[in-house]
Formats: sequence, structure tokens, C-alpha cells
Amino acid sequence: MEMKKRISLELRNRTPVEVAELVVDNCRSSDGEIEGLTDEFKELEFLSMVNVGLTSLAKLPTLPKLRKLELSDNNISGSLETLAEKCANLTYLNLSGNKFKELSTLEALQNLKNLKSLDLFNCEITTLEDYRESIFELLPQVTYLDGFDAEDNEAPDSEADDDDDDEDGEEGAGQLGEYEEEEEDEEGSEGGEVGLSYLMKEDIQDEEDDGDYVEEEEEEEGEEEAEVQGEKRKRDAEDEGEDDDEDDD
Repeated sequence: MEMKKRISLELRNRTPVEVAELVVDNCRSSDGEIEGLTDEFKELEFLSMVNVGLTSLAKLPTLPKLRKLELSDNNISGSLETLAEKCANLTYLNLSGNKFKELSTLEALQNLKNLKSLDLFNCEITTLEDYRESIFELLPQVTYLDGFDAEDNEAPDSEADDDDDDEDGEEGAGQLGEYEEEEEDEEGSEGGEVGLSYLMKEDIQDEEDDGDYVEEEEEEEGEEEAEVQGEKRKRDAEDEGEDDDEDDD
């Protein structure tokens, strides 16, 4: 896809002044120049044009708020003075995989006073003797070259910081989840206690009912036994009466 058409699609019904980030990687520049990017993109802060076939930056528009520029895997070998003229506030510049061979081609970057990070991976210039020392000497404002400072300390990764924030958020969510689980456990325990108490009360009630039932049975048996004894005493009395009559005879 041509760069101009790609930029038009990336607008997504927005006006250029509403765009703060623009990524047009892997599209194609028809003549090695920047196409479709104009001075109207004055609010642009991040621009990525990776592998688009650029050979020159001569048509780069003025982008006063641009801070990060990705130009890796192109065929750029010079014209860096345009960057200082059009993008004076750049803090990060990625020129990896381009055609820079000599230190002199980078001298124009001295005018980028806010430049803190510069990447030149896979450029022929990296094979020069004392490459790193020479770059830091040439560009004293640069803190990180190819991801490391002059003392070989790695540059902080903003994406890693974002990951840490996400992990903190997940951890917080995990703690909240554990708290909710504890509450559920407590509710479950209370429910268990209530259920247990209820069952115990039921058992006690059943025992009381059983006791009442046993007492009723004992009373009934006692009454029956008393009746039987009464009948027996009555019969014994009658038998004694009959014996007395026989004796009188």
C-alpha cells in the first residue's frame, strides 16, 4: 500500500491536528520520500515509519511536538539535518537497519538538544573501532545508545513499567478476590453453625418428644397393670366367698 493512502486510512475520520500517534509501518514510498504527511500534523508526538523504503527525509514536515521517531529498516544514509530543523523536540530516534557508515553523517544530530536515546543497530557504522565512545563524544546530549548508557547500564523500559502497573493491578484484584472468598467462607461457616444448631435443636426436640411418648406408654401400661391386678383381687375375693359358703354347709 502506498504511504499516502495508508496515512489517509490511519486518520479514521479524524483531522490531522487530532492525531498524536501515527504508525505507517510496512507501507511503500513510491520514490523514497515521505508522502501524505503534512504540517497539519502539528500535534503528532509519536511517528513510526518502519520498513517503508525511505532514502531521504527531505520532505519531512514540521512536527514541533514530535518526541519519538521510528525509522528503522529503511535506506536512509544522510539528510539528518532535516530532523533538527523540523523536529527540534525529539527525545528518541531509531535509525537501526539504515545505511549510515561514517560518524560525519550523524553530526547533524548535534542540533537535537533534547535527544536522549539513539538506536543504530545493524548500521555499518556500528562496526567502526571505538564506535560507542565516538558517538557519546560526538553527541554528548545522548544518554542511551542502542539501549545502554556509557557505563553499560540498560535504558529503562517504559513498557516494562506498564507491565509492572498491570501486575500490581492484577495482584490487587487477586487480593480483593481472596478477601471476597474469605467473606464467603465466613458466611458459609456462619451458615454451617446455624444449620448445626438447628439440627441439634431438632435432635433435642425429638428426644423430648420421644420422652413424652415413653411416659405415655408407661402410664398406659401402668393403668393396664392396675386393671389386671384389680380383676385378680376381685376374683380372689369371690373365690374366698364361695369357700366360706361351703364350710357353713
